[in-house]
Amino acid sequence: MTKHPDAKIKTAGPEHSHYRVGLGIVLLVIASLALCNCATLRVRNPVPKQYAQTAKVRDMPFARTWGDVISADIKERLSRAKKQIKEYNPDAKCQTIDYLALSGGGANGAFGAGLLIGWTAAGDRPEFNVVTGVSTGALIAPFAFLGSQQDASLKKFYTTTSTKDVITVRPLLKILTGESAASSEPLRNTLVQIFDEKMMAAIAAEYAKGRRLFIGTTNLDADRPMTWDIGAIAASGHPRSAELVADVLLASASIPGVFPPVFIEVEAGGKSYDEIHVDGGASSQVFLYPASLDVRQVGKDLGIEGKHRIFLIRNSQLNPQWKAVKPRLAQIAGRSLGALIRNQGIGDLYRIYLAAQRDGIEYNLAFIPEDFQMESKEQFDPEYMSRLFDLGYHMAQGGYPWEKSPMGFEPP
Repeated sequence: MTKHPDAKIKTAGPEHSHYRVGLGIVLLVIASLALCNCATLRVRNPVPKQYAQTAKVRDMPFARTWGDVISADIKERLSRAKKQIKEYNPDAKCQTIDYLALSGGGANGAFGAGLLIGWTAAGDRPEFNVVTGVSTGALIAPFAFLGSQQDASLKKFYTTTSTKDVITVRPLLKILTGESAASSEPLRNTLVQIFDEKMMAAIAAEYAKGRRLFIGTTNLDADRPMTWDIGAIAASGHPRSAELVADVLLASASIPGVFPPVFIEVEAGGKSYDEIHVDGGASSQVFLYPASLDVRQVGKDLGIEGKHRIFLIRNSQLNPQWKAVKPRLAQIAGRSLGALIRNQGIGDLYRIYLAAQRDGIEYNLAFIPEDFQMESKEQFDPEYMSRLFDLGYHMAQGGYPWEKSPMGFEPP
């Protein structure tokens, strides 16, 4: 496992810090609602079951696909990408295809942000053909997709943001009659400011070159992962495209029960309905492509015969962190949830590794070293995030020691 000699600070399980927010409040809500039928709930117009698999975002046919199967319109999507690549780079036949996958991790996303900017300083950061993001990785992904010109904005977000810039805890009465323990309105306001016309135009321009930016959410009604094509949304010219991108990013980072879910309007059977979307981490901590997809064939379909490289940034530690747990409901539930998230994330790394071995893809993994151990003073602590950012930056600036397999595997 990778270690860093300067990381000597103590932490309490950073792998699940983003799920510790308001856990006690959430448990109180569950108990209270179990004893009370007076809660005021939002009136919904959910997609009927018979349309669940075919509902679309109106006037944006390429906006999304299911994340667990190959898209039904894959040929049309590949044809569009091939045309774009050929127009932008006629000599792309032998180029290397680079993928970047960014995981969840809450404030620990500062590690991934620092790593990317340190990679810029090292001078060999690729222009990624495909970028994917989940939860905090979804917030990093657009900056990573647009390249080093966004490094200053990325650093600012992950070293100056505090809890009040992301969430507002609701009064107890609103918690008992609402859908979450906290409001994510501060984060949404920030996202709306970031994704202005200039940012959307920049994403659309990169999409026109055949590059792709995918964000993962979880469709709670369908109990399935959803993959959103942010470039296609930006290039659609739809007047609500920027608002939809902000909603998707917010949904991907919305911890169920803590943050409110995001309701997204869709169309099915000629009528309008709503879907409920939450944290992409509820489906997977990091993703790349469905296991059934033949990536080598995709390369041929795009007219590219170069090698493929995957770069995974897991904004978490992989090693278990020992801690004596008090026999209290909140501590038992929180510790159990943390173990679930950590092991789910490791399982996702295994899945991607095995697919990469099958498909002949070079595998590269980065994660927070186990000897970084610092206690965060709040959910989004600028001091904690700055130290983690600096760690990622310095490790990458000197040439990041990428792991060639996840823990438990030896590369062949």
